[in-house]
Amino acid sequence: MGFFLKELEHTIQLHPRSFGQHLHKMLRERLHEEVEGTCTGRHGYIIAVLEITHVGHGVLQNTTGYAEYTISYRGIVFKPFKHQVLQGIVTTVNTMGFFCSVGPLTVFVSSHMIPQNLRFDNSASRAAYVSDAGSMGHDATGAPIAAQARIESGETVRIRIIGTRVDASAIFAIGTIKEDYLGPVATM
Repeated sequence: MGFFLKELEHTIQLHPRSFGQHLHKMLRERLHEEVEGTCTGRHGYIIAVLEITHVGHGVLQNTTGYAEYTISYRGIVFKPFKHQVLQGIVTTVNTMGFFCSVGPLTVFVSSHMIPQNLRFDNSASRAAYVSDAGSMGHDATGAPIAAQARIESGETVRIRIIGTRVDASAIFAIGTIKEDYLGPVATM
């Protein structure tokens, strides 16, 4: 998977009313609030702060009175990379393809990256990509598919990342299910 343990740094500004005996507790709380669940282009999604390794000396800002602290910490980050195989939940299906959610990451699978034996079907209550019975071969776990396979909202699929784009505050990915052992995951 794309989870890594990283040494990271973050700068926090504290209002003067926070100065006092609970300063370190306030810094810890603010660090969790400000960084957990965010995305940096360089490191990926910051999932959790595990441990604060160093709190720098506060530097007072002349104009505001705020104190600025640089905090070093260890955290778990999620950064997807090309050719990585992930399992996600389908969120949206349309004629252009489908979107699936893999934790904080949204992956788009284009209709060109879906096997030809799966066709778009909008006639049911929910849009889906549907195969004919027995035409899929094997599902993502390797089990033969004897029934009709469906990719619709809420279904679990296994995808391969074929490309990512990293912005300053988000990561975007495109994927494929047009390879062996990718696609809908059979539920027991």
